[in-house]
Amino acid sequence: MFKSMTGFGRGEYLDSDHRFIVEIRSVNHRFNDIVLRIPKHLGGLEDRVRKSIAGTLARGRIDVVVTADDFMERRRTIRVDKGLAGGYYQAVKDVADACGLDIKAVNAYDIAKFPDVLKVEEIAEDLETLWPKLSEAIDQALGNLMAMRTAEGETIFRDLTARIERIRELGEAISRRAPAIVDEYRERLRERCREILAEVNAAPDEARLLQEVALMADRTNITEELVRLNSHLDQFGQAMRGDTAVGRKLDFLLQELNRETNTIGSKANDMLTSGLMVELKSEIEKVREQIQNIE
Repeated sequence: MFKSMTGFGRGEYLDSDHRFIVEIRSVNHRFNDIVLRIPKHLGGLEDRVRKSIAGTLARGRIDVVVTADDFMERRRTIRVDKGLAGGYYQAVKDVADACGLDIKAVNAYDIAKFPDVLKVEEIAEDLETLWPKLSEAIDQALGNLMAMRTAEGETIFRDLTARIERIRELGEAISRRAPAIVDEYRERLRERCREILAEVNAAPDEARLLQEVALMADRTNITEELVRLNSHLDQFGQAMRGDTAVGRKLDFLLQELNRETNTIGSKANDMLTSGLMVELKSEIEKVREQIQNIE
């Protein structure tokens, strides 16, 4: 059973220290296009997130949003920019010398108050500790997404099964109609010849008439096209029941169905057959719309 490319899944991990929320949305796309938004401090895990998602989702435009909350008491450290502090001290000394003041009036506390001499920095958490937590939220989101995609895929499967069967029925109706096309052409041609030859009191040349009908029958023979049409339908049905991503294969088979249908339509120049062809092409177009959303 195949899967739809449209779906949404949400996953959450929560403990006393962290909460991770992962939301994944997917829509139909020819390729596997993953767009990821992740907090800056988790940037080192971006490649793992992409690989985890790509390992489950083969096709589609996939939007992933990761949010993170931290409940831990953060560990901080203070960094001293010694070079900048020395620069400030020298600058103050130069001012004191210029003004004839005593540099001893300036202490370390005064220098420390200057901008950027002291910086408070948080000690980053180990990404290896965070990854299992984030991974659990991703797996949960993927599971919910796949459940939705599978449910929609089942609906599409039932619809496609009915449409493929209808295409087969229309092909059979065209096949039954084909011999009558030649017979009706023969009668129309004979009647037309009689009308023309009646003016000169002559009879139609049956041998020449049969030759013309034979040529017409050869030009309008659609047996091979109908055989290939049924073969493509059989392959389509088999592919639908495959276990792997089949969207591209179905798209290729649909192109072949279109090709055979167009050839049949150009050969079978008949009003009743044309009506069947219109419905057949309509069904194929509806199939095309459906498979655009299959993984």
